[in-house]
Amino acid sequence: MNYQEAIDYLFNKTLVFQHIGAQAYKPGLETTIELSELFGRPEKQFRTIHVAGTNGKGSTSHLLCSILMKAGYRVGLYTSPHLIDFRERIRVDGEMISEDSVIDFLNRFLSSGYQGRQPSFFELATIMAFDFFQKQKVDIAVIEVGLGGRLDSTNIINPMLSVITNISLDHTQFLGNTLAQIASEKAGIIKRGTPVVIGEYVDETRPVFSGKAHEMEAPIVFAQDCNEIISEKRTSDQLVLSTRSFGEIHDQLTGECQNLNANTVLNSVKVLRESGMGISDKAVADGFACVCSATGLMGRWMKINEKPYVVCDTAHNIGGFTHIAEHLRLSNPTRLFVVIGFVSDKDIDHILELLPKNATYYFTQPSVPRALPAAELQRKAVEKGLNGLLFKTVEEAYSQALKAASPTDMIYVGGSTFVVADFLQFIRHQ
Repeated sequence: MNYQEAIDYLFNKTLVFQHIGAQAYKPGLETTIELSELFGRPEKQFRTIHVAGTNGKGSTSHLLCSILMKAGYRVGLYTSPHLIDFRERIRVDGEMISEDSVIDFLNRFLSSGYQGRQPSFFELATIMAFDFFQKQKVDIAVIEVGLGGRLDSTNIINPMLSVITNISLDHTQFLGNTLAQIASEKAGIIKRGTPVVIGEYVDETRPVFSGKAHEMEAPIVFAQDCNEIISEKRTSDQLVLSTRSFGEIHDQLTGECQNLNANTVLNSVKVLRESGMGISDKAVADGFACVCSATGLMGRWMKINEKPYVVCDTAHNIGGFTHIAEHLRLSNPTRLFVVIGFVSDKDIDHILELLPKNATYYFTQPSVPRALPAAELQRKAVEKGLNGLLFKTVEEAYSQALKAASPTDMIYVGGSTFVVADFLQFIRHQ
């Protein structure tokens, strides 16, 4: 088996959520446990931090990884989805898993005589990550939940810290139709006696988290009540934070919600210190300052070009777009061009209501089977007062927006992780 054959197996012989959506969602841990036992329970060989939440869990996971790397630890990082290369999901000290390691894992799986349940793409990828981290002898791994928490494949770990960033309405067909129901699913990562940091809460979700923590005898910190951020200032390429306990921090991530993510991370660092981990203030500052370059993070208010100002962002639900809409308003360009597309299982009506009406829209669709047809998106958008042009691909939409834009204009690309993936693929080829 070569690498392309390995990737073909992962994407064509298993159920892949990013391709087909609900059909690939397999709630429950039975298959993951079977696979873990097949590979010798690798997740028991290193410490872990478990990160869940509706928005910000990717940024939070990468920041924690970067800080721990700067503190001198050997750190694994498991995130999803990937944007360009499958191997982005599994990293050690910022380096992607090698092609040979992917091949080796799948060869061992296929030759194992495994007779259990047919694993999904995510179940196989999760055990591949744990197996790789064990072989690489990581000191600690930051594990991002795929979907939900309680029944997510990653929830076979017993972490030293659980983190839940926030709750908003997303994946309601799996997790519930209210914030309290979704919070209950995500609170499923809280383990007995294990500290948990909650980034943000509302009146509907706080008692859910408090109740679960009490049931599990887990110390709980509500970062929202322990704000480390005194003040913030945004520049074109960084977010400067004045903090209570860590001095001045220059954050490489500049999104509108990044001060909230940063506060969650800083409170998590305080808990990690209390557990005995050596993390200096310098490691924290350095981790924030180079999080993208250290961990390979892409697609979080990611600047592509200066004139015109081009950014992309993977925000894809109402919570994320609340911040995106504010960021677009504050950017105040001469003209705003929005290249946008979604997948079909998102409730986009409320998202469209948030978007600025004084922009020119380039409606498109990502290159995945779950894509919402661009014509349907345009129809819904026009009903909300958003007008623009229709394009079959993200590449065509962006290329036309770029032709129309002047140096003082702004182009935003987003709506779906998969729109950003198509965009970054195009930029890389360019």
